[in-house]
Amino acid sequence: MIELLRIDVDRQGLHPFTPAVHSVVKRCEQQEGLCTLFIRHTSASLLIQENYDDSARVDLENWMNRLVPENDPLYTHTLEGADDMPAHIKSALTATQLSIPFRDGALMLGTWQGIYLWEHRHYCGQREVVVHL
Repeated sequence: MIELLRIDVDRQGLHPFTPAVHSVVKRCEQQEGLCTLFIRHTSASLLIQENYDDSARVDLENWMNRLVPENDPLYTHTLEGADDMPAHIKSALTATQLSIPFRDGALMLGTWQGIYLWEHRHYCGQREVVVHL
């Protein structure tokens, strides 16, 4: 089974979408298997991370922005704005796909784990994630 999720983003940063993936897994007829997520963009990525304390999300976002700053004079790919090349670098440093086992209609995530789309641009709109079970 393959399904396309469209995830609304309204800012740069981490956007949780675990419930949307859970919904796809619940509709699957398989009792167990592997859920593969793939993001169809070069300036966003996927992450499994702490979902309880929002300060973890904020710290990750701040750390990544400090690691890969905008307006670095070494960048030559600047046609699409100051956030474009940093977004490509951040995507290269993180993941464009995740694999999560599921059983009995539920993802086997840990207690405090959530699935996030990490938007690396100052972008508002929709991003697409392919779910394959």
